Amino acid sequence: MIPKEILHAWQEREKAVVLTTVSSEGMPNSIWATCADIYDEKTVVVADNYFNKTKQNIQNGTLASVLFLTKQRKSYQFKGTVSYHTEGPYFDFMKAFNPAQLPGHGALAIHVQEAYSGADKLI
Repeated sequence: MIPKEILHAWQEREKAVVLTTVSSEGMPNSIWATCADIYDEKTVVVADNYFNKTKQNIQNGTLASVLFLTKQRKSYQFKGTVSYHTEGPYFDFMKAFNPAQLPGHGALAIHVQEAYSGADKLI
């Protein structure tokens, strides 16, 4: 369950988040993602507007993390397993927040297993 501290911090975040996945060879790949939102108390959804290596990593069973900063420059991070959706509730949720001019090919759902405030583990 995502702690209330992080839910509040999410509302105060800078727009872009850093999404990191890992290749099957163990090579990390980080991208800026501007279209992301919290779906529920366990899931963060990121729009696939221009995934390339990220999509390959998802197909290979990667874990993922989302790192974000608040406007007060405090950092938070989610880590967890992923699923990818081109239809259904996660996809519909993504389409609702993703700007219409962006492609929104799919919705990456990160199922949160750990959450951090800086170096402090919250879950």
